[in-house]
Amino acid sequence: MNELKSFLQYDKTFSCVQCGYCLPACPTYKVLEKESASPRGRIALVKAAAEGKIDVLDHLAEPIDLCLGCRACETVCPTEVKYGAILEGAKHTIRLESKPTSAVKGLRRFVFEGLFPHPGRMKAVTGLIWLYQKSGLRKAAFSLGITDKLPFHMGEFERALPEVPSPLSFMRKKTAVQPQGKPKAKIAFFAGCVMDSLFYETNQKTIELLAAAGCEVIIPTTQTCCGALHAHAGELTQAKELAKRNIAAFEETGADWYINNAGGCGAILVEYDHLLADEPEWAERAQQFAAKSRDINQILSELGPLPFRKEIPHRLTYQDSCHLRNVQKVASQPRQLLRSIPGAHYIELPGADGCCGSAGIYSLVQYDTSMQVLDDKMKSVATTNAAFVVTSNPGCLLQMRMGIRRAGLENSMKAVHIVDLLHEACDL
Repeated sequence: MNELKSFLQYDKTFSCVQCGYCLPACPTYKVLEKESASPRGRIALVKAAAEGKIDVLDHLAEPIDLCLGCRACETVCPTEVKYGAILEGAKHTIRLESKPTSAVKGLRRFVFEGLFPHPGRMKAVTGLIWLYQKSGLRKAAFSLGITDKLPFHMGEFERALPEVPSPLSFMRKKTAVQPQGKPKAKIAFFAGCVMDSLFYETNQKTIELLAAAGCEVIIPTTQTCCGALHAHAGELTQAKELAKRNIAAFEETGADWYINNAGGCGAILVEYDHLLADEPEWAERAQQFAAKSRDINQILSELGPLPFRKEIPHRLTYQDSCHLRNVQKVASQPRQLLRSIPGAHYIELPGADGCCGSAGIYSLVQYDTSMQVLDDKMKSVATTNAAFVVTSNPGCLLQMRMGIRRAGLENSMKAVHIVDLLHEACDL
């Protein structure tokens, strides 16, 4: 029982006084309207499971799986409950208690061990997607209705995919870039796994923007997946191993800052110190790594102004990445950057701080709830009449692309990563 309490972060549950301030901030409580879908409800269930009053799998797993992990509850909590730690502890416990089939085990092993930690394999998958998009297979799949028959609503997500880069593009990848003039800072860039495959061009534009802002940029070749998807899926052991590999890779660069351009990745990078707090040989190194980890919006705002050369004469609005806003506490900087673009008219999105429903693979495994959250979000997006909905995270970007299509706004609105828009305005 003591081990179960430790895994479930039982000691942290006592910080929750069940006041209910978290309820209006919670997107799943908003759409599902039940206590077990709220932060305080889930914490109560975690406490009950730790005390042996309810079963982990029968009573706790479903409410925990329904949580988006946006951590908006932490921003309004008067007692500063560490909900993120409680959530990951619960997911880890559920993972340990569950008895998946051999097929599920194999799939998890392939995804979490065989795919995401290996950049080359991620790029190989992207190459297959490129071939599918360019060869006529995609057009044939649509015309025959094959995509609509895919499991987990994959057909709908397929429509939201960007045009991915060709395999030849990856061969032009640089490992270091020098700015014109004396460098203002030495930057080590965290490329990520999804960003450096599906959104490879955005990564290259990020590097060019950093150089244009006066940074010397290094891209560590031994870096790997951040481990966020692993941690969110209860694979904490693997998440820790990935963290150690990244810490070692970035320490070698001697950089002033470690910069990322994905809100979800950045959230775990700045919490490596919490992830490795119980490992004495890594704890201090993890603290130093977390202290140097920053989002692209932060560094561009501090080193600016950017060398804009082109007007973007359109209405812009911004959807916060939950992990960028709620964990990294970055909210004003992207808005300042968007307002600084020549010719642009920035419109604040009502409820921009609310989750869009993406949350990693949540939109796949909890499709119905995710779409309820997304459709509610799009009602607000539509009121802005913006030409561009700007995001700072790949999952949010795909989700907003899907939301625009679901809302019938494809002809008037486009979802873009903030880096792509800033890069265009700088005409690099």
